[in-house]
Amino acid sequence: MTDEYWTLLEEGSDEYIVQKSRFICDARPVQTEEEALSFLQDKRQRYRDATHHCYAYVIGENAGIIRYSDDGEPGGTAGLPMMEVIRARQVVNCAVVITRYFGGILLGAGGLVRAYSRSCAMALDKAGVAKMCLSQRMMVSVPYPLWDKVNYLLGLLPVRTEETAFGQNVDLVLLMKEKDADMVLSRLTQETSARAEAILMDQCFAPWKD
Repeated sequence: MTDEYWTLLEEGSDEYIVQKSRFICDARPVQTEEEALSFLQDKRQRYRDATHHCYAYVIGENAGIIRYSDDGEPGGTAGLPMMEVIRARQVVNCAVVITRYFGGILLGAGGLVRAYSRSCAMALDKAGVAKMCLSQRMMVSVPYPLWDKVNYLLGLLPVRTEETAFGQNVDLVLLMKEKDADMVLSRLTQETSARAEAILMDQCFAPWKD
């Protein structure tokens, strides 16, 4: 199992017109092949009068499922160029559908490759690409006299504070990368003389900036 991978932040759409042909490019994060096919079907229904609905999707953190289609375009001019863009970005768990309305002017094989490659890149740019890292979510309870010190420390550590509750103690929900967890907990223990209590809530993949 990998401890990090790249995927899309959200669904994104854009449009590209060349030689009167209209390319509608859509990208969406997906977790299963069923989600990818449902996304494709949505676009086929929405643009049912379009000439082509070419697609490419990669499922699994280790890219276990890879599928793409030219949907009637000349072989190798649509689906494969789209997949090459996805591979170059190292993105997984994503699906891209490019819908083409033919404008009456033939683009040639090279022109099609360029159009579908550019459209795919535009869709990924609109969706946004994030690095997903294996992370831990911790519940940390801090006595009030230590709160100012801990609050300052958290600003120096590679953590995100997701929740803060002021009750009998200050209770925090902290998110940190798995690889940083031991260091973060060690610093919290050291700075509070072991008076801060931490409980692991769950392990998950979360987006992080490099």
